[in-house]
Amino acid sequence: MKNVLIINGHPDPDSYNHALASAYRAGLSRTGATITQINIGELHFNPSLRYGYRQRTELEPDLVEAIEQIKQADHMVWVFPMWWYGYPAIMKGFIDRTFLPGITYQPVPGKPFPRKLLKGKTGHIIVTADAPRWYDYLFMRSPAINQFKKGTLEFCGISPVRVTYIAPIKESSVPFREKWLEKVQALGEKIK
Repeated sequence: MKNVLIINGHPDPDSYNHALASAYRAGLSRTGATITQINIGELHFNPSLRYGYRQRTELEPDLVEAIEQIKQADHMVWVFPMWWYGYPAIMKGFIDRTFLPGITYQPVPGKPFPRKLLKGKTGHIIVTADAPRWYDYLFMRSPAINQFKKGTLEFCGISPVRVTYIAPIKESSVPFREKWLEKVQALGEKIK
């Protein structure tokens, strides 16, 4: 059985992203997987990496627990909105504070790339946006997806990382949203 961690990066508990995370969890519950979930907006922590990497900021209890959940997960599912072709500030702060040297990667003296401490884990990004996928891909070059998928998850060893892009959300119809909730629930049911 897989140990699956769902991480909701939207700070609003009434958001469509929260509904998507719940739909994925509902599908996943039919598989026998062990499920844990982090709603970043509910955590109590300072999102600022105050000293950069010069000195470690003491980790708050919520972050200590989140790091343990990340380490125990076989598969991580990240659900978040794309805002200004990036992800929410609170999610960036969460990553800055938890994806740390010695925890998710280990620098190797004299080498350009670190040892990947999350090797063997897989990932799935479910991102909502207002920009159509073709525009994000062709004109913007998918900055949020590239930064997160390649610059964070794969950098730390998580592979493969699937991406589900849901757009446009702004002014989307109820049938559009319900259809995507069904698709995301089906994604949860297909986890192996």
